Amino acid sequence: MAKKPVARTHEGQDRAYIKAIKMVKSPKTGAYMFDEKILHKDQLNDFFKK
Repeated sequence: MAKKPVARTHEGQDRAYIKAIKMVKSPKTGAYMFDEKILHKDQLNDFFKK
């Protein structure tokens, strides 16, 4: 049997980084796009206010 890969990058630490996804409407075409970024917890509110 194959072993499952396990990501242990945050083991024993406080999870300080978050992947934030925001839907943004394009001014040219009017289509919706997704803006994805990996941010620190403190920068999360600034990302969604823009």
